[in-house]
Amino acid sequence: MSMNIDETDRRILAFLQKDASRSLDALSEAVHLSRNACWRRIKQMEDAGVIVARIARLDPEALGLGLSVFVMLRAKEHSEDWLKRFRAAVSEMPEIVGAFRMSGEIDYMLRVRVGSVGEYDRFYQRFIQKVPSADVSASFAMEEIKDTTALPL
Repeated sequence: MSMNIDETDRRILAFLQKDASRSLDALSEAVHLSRNACWRRIKQMEDAGVIVARIARLDPEALGLGLSVFVMLRAKEHSEDWLKRFRAAVSEMPEIVGAFRMSGEIDYMLRVRVGSVGEYDRFYQRFIQKVPSADVSASFAMEEIKDTTALPL
């Protein structure tokens, strides 16, 4: 279902992206709508698939997952079977927090969250058993300057 997003919807979305745990009353007041009108707009955006989920964002450092790793992967083959194995591994391995099919030299980019280089090595050993690859390389983030799930509205 497609929907037109107006400026009021954008304000609602911006508010929810910052803090979806605040009350509907606080949201209604912030966007200058009645509680019911605000709720209806949120429901419409959920039904249209604009709002996919309302979740809690966690601090990776506090949970011992402070190392962000970007894994570049070249597929060993480009077959339906390989892709099926790759997708299954991505789904099964919770350390993979993002997976992208890329253009250019690299076929896939993974974003992996672990607590240490040793944990990454254990992840890597499990991953290559599940998915045969032509080449796998990793870059470790030295500093996170910006990491957000908020979309530019």
